[in-house]
Amino acid sequence: MDTLSLQNKYNLKELELNALLEITQSINNNLPETSLYKIYEFTLRGNLNIKRLALFVMDETWSCKVSFGTSTNCFEQKLPEDFLVTKTLTQIDDRNDVFGEFDYLIPIYHKASLLSVVFVGGINAEDEESKKSSTRFIQALTNIIIVAIENKKLARQQLEQEALRKELEIASDVQQFLFPDSLPYGLRLKIEASYLPHDRVGGDYYDYIPINQNQFLICIADVSGKGIPAALMMSNFQASLRTLVRQTPNLVEIVNELNYQVLENAKGEKFITFFAGIYDHKLKTLVYINSGHNPPLLITKDDIVQLEEGSTVLGAIHPLPFVNEGFITDLDEFLLFCYTDGLTETANEQNEEFGSERLIEYFKENKHLDLKKIHQDIIINLDGFKGDNGYHDDITILSCKVDL
Repeated sequence: MDTLSLQNKYNLKELELNALLEITQSINNNLPETSLYKIYEFTLRGNLNIKRLALFVMDETWSCKVSFGTSTNCFEQKLPEDFLVTKTLTQIDDRNDVFGEFDYLIPIYHKASLLSVVFVGGINAEDEESKKSSTRFIQALTNIIIVAIENKKLARQQLEQEALRKELEIASDVQQFLFPDSLPYGLRLKIEASYLPHDRVGGDYYDYIPINQNQFLICIADVSGKGIPAALMMSNFQASLRTLVRQTPNLVEIVNELNYQVLENAKGEKFITFFAGIYDHKLKTLVYINSGHNPPLLITKDDIVQLEEGSTVLGAIHPLPFVNEGFITDLDEFLLFCYTDGLTETANEQNEEFGSERLIEYFKENKHLDLKKIHQDIIINLDGFKGDNGYHDDITILSCKVDL
């Protein structure tokens, strides 16, 4: 009898060693998680003759990955919270649910983190010592599998983060190409721009496009949403705008075509607010269309006007229900101040927005200042206004000053 018992224990140890070897080879062969779970189940169920088992693993939530031998399918069971505080192998007694069909609970920790919980029942063992040996082996085998799977998750996350970093880098480069390399800052025409991105990649865009000796177009835009899709949409928008400006100086035609292209590209899931104005030095006129954008401020010697004429946002509906062209004459000296909603919607600690009125009040006293000084003042004022609150959107400021 003793000889038979020793032989059985020897055979069991040999099965356990073979199981460890097979699991290790599977991990080294970089098999997917589903395959590792199947090998784990086959090893315990087929080779070691475990009757009942359920393996719960923490992904984003606790879920059952392996289950067999119970009257109720454990894949559909929620793991009771009282099992999550167990630190060591624990015998299960007096439960009326499916977990009462198991004999032991085996927690699997990595450092201080609980990675999985194994429920085992019907261990085929001759004595208590053999049963303890089997539970220790199950614990060791589970630990090897779970840590290997956890390492695979970490490696996958690192690859995903690296891929995202590359994508963000590309998108950031794409967005930088949207902005003009240089802006005029001469005696008759000065243009200044400031861009404060909230994230690494935003959805704001501004541009200055010379049309001929007398005319130039200035514009600012903001796409709904942020990140890579926003940057790519704005890249397409810029290319379309520059192509259209070469074909026609008619802003109504340009806006209608841009609206169609945004709707085609985004399928109505995103839209763009847009302001564009064409100034003619010779005729002293400004033609503009505001497509749902924050109204720029036109500051002259005698007045401050918000430029609101235009249309709805681009990309929401085609054709646009209306397109009104603003037209201002006898405009020889002026300052045009454009911005995105990240500026006026910045809130302070009392949840009060910066708003456009503060801008108007500022320009009543400071319209004579250099554009660079104006931008500096507004950014400093905004930073002081928000207090300890953070910025929640990109901020773009574009100013144009025309002198005689």
